[in-house]
Amino acid sequence: MASAPQPQLPLFYKDLMPLNSKEHAGWKTKSLDRAEFLIGQHAIPLTADEFVQAQRDYPIIFSAGDNPLPLVLMGLNEGVNTYVDDKGKINDPVYVPAYIRRYPYILAKLTKDTDDLSLCFDPTANALGDFKEGEALFNDDKSASDTTKNILDFCEKFEQAGVRTKAFVDELKAADLLMDGEISIAQNDNPDQPFVYRGFQMVNQEKLPDVAPEKIAEWHKNGILSLIHAHLFSLDLMRTIFARQVEQGNGPKAAAGAAPAKGNGKAKAAKKS
Repeated sequence: MASAPQPQLPLFYKDLMPLNSKEHAGWKTKSLDRAEFLIGQHAIPLTADEFVQAQRDYPIIFSAGDNPLPLVLMGLNEGVNTYVDDKGKINDPVYVPAYIRRYPYILAKLTKDTDDLSLCFDPTANALGDFKEGEALFNDDKSASDTTKNILDFCEKFEQAGVRTKAFVDELKAADLLMDGEISIAQNDNPDQPFVYRGFQMVNQEKLPDVAPEKIAEWHKNGILSLIHAHLFSLDLMRTIFARQVEQGNGPKAAAGAAPAKGNGKAKAAKKS
């Protein structure tokens, strides 16, 4: 079975294979009871459509660089995800980003000289195969089953949300609202030595009042203003994630070999100097 072209695979994906009725006619798909692919993944892509839901559970930031991407933080340090256990189970009743729910499926180009996207999957996920139980991917006449149609519809809607997300980020960049972010978190028992996190971008609140009233009115009407506020409100959850790391033994001190400290600490955002 031929794999799709993959010069650089997206986060989670170890391989890509196009789904087709010839090779996968009798295959079924089953739900994954755990997300082992999430273990050690601390930053997950997020679409603008999800900001309002996600901001209740995670900090929302923007990646560094010239092409920033919205991300939710499930941990503050590389290799730390505070929401999954060592078996990949999410035990908290939190919002699960669409990027996670889409896996192991994705729309991808099969050839470089076309813009057409085909439904592909990661065969290493073991979520579909010649199983005895599960939802059939194709009907007896080899047409796509309702299950496959629903998967395709979800992936198409995800791509459409990605277009809206890019438009949102482009608006922020055009208004010069994104700045280098810095989060300083001081633990209650050692307030004079805070831990500082950098390497991300955030909206500059001080520049918001300088945006033209006409633009603010436009953003209020099309929902962009609510997305900005959701992002800003969510940043306070940085200290919550930090506390989760400490409680789980993955705090900065624990990583250095010392016992994890207690307390939630305090967080503040500031422009990187």
